Amino acid sequence: MNEEKHNVSRELVLPGEVVDTTGLRPGVGTYAENGVIYAAQLGIKNISKNYVNVFPLNGRYIPRYGDKVIGIITETGATSWLVDINSPYPAPLHVNDVPWKVNFGDTPTYLKVGDTVLVKVDGVDEAKHVRVSMKDQGLRKLSGGNIIEIPASKVPRVIGKGGSMINLLKEYTECRIFVGQNGRIWIDGDVDGIALAIRAIKKIDEEAQTIGLTEKIKEFLEKESKKIRRQ
Repeated sequence: MNEEKHNVSRELVLPGEVVDTTGLRPGVGTYAENGVIYAAQLGIKNISKNYVNVFPLNGRYIPRYGDKVIGIITETGATSWLVDINSPYPAPLHVNDVPWKVNFGDTPTYLKVGDTVLVKVDGVDEAKHVRVSMKDQGLRKLSGGNIIEIPASKVPRVIGKGGSMINLLKEYTECRIFVGQNGRIWIDGDVDGIALAIRAIKKIDEEAQTIGLTEKIKEFLEKESKKIRRQ
């Protein structure tokens, strides 16, 4: 899980609405005029690393350097793989950016089309050319488990402040869970635990704007986990 802490605002904003006048930098989904930053789209206001962003309520993931994401191999080449990271932009993974020594043309031996991988965004240029890497702690091929998708804008809600929401999900479902910044979530555990985790995450997605959502999800998990234990 990406445990970096962000100052996150969950305010819904409209196109043209002022989102900052304090000197932050304009980020995704915003534009600046005369020192004032405006929303360029309907979405959720998010402040991170001195940037103010407006992430769409729905829509595909916009890659950012350093994000850890869940990808799916869609093509293999002689020296690279093409990875679908739930983004409009292709994301190649070169053999120099994996933890194995891969001979020329031997890429399918290590990763095949359809394989799921945990990677990080290692580069994004102004033309939105994306590069991903598996050379970091914890990055790997994901075997087994289930993957569900939510809008990337809802990821902060699933993680929660200081990891509060994701820790609840892990505690009550007894599952291993990784939340990619691209809106893909990998869940592994027993059948009942996975099913409960999926239901809870869908509930978070549907009720993302609810005040007191963490407590509401905790009550839901307590109630439903008791039903599972009684079976």
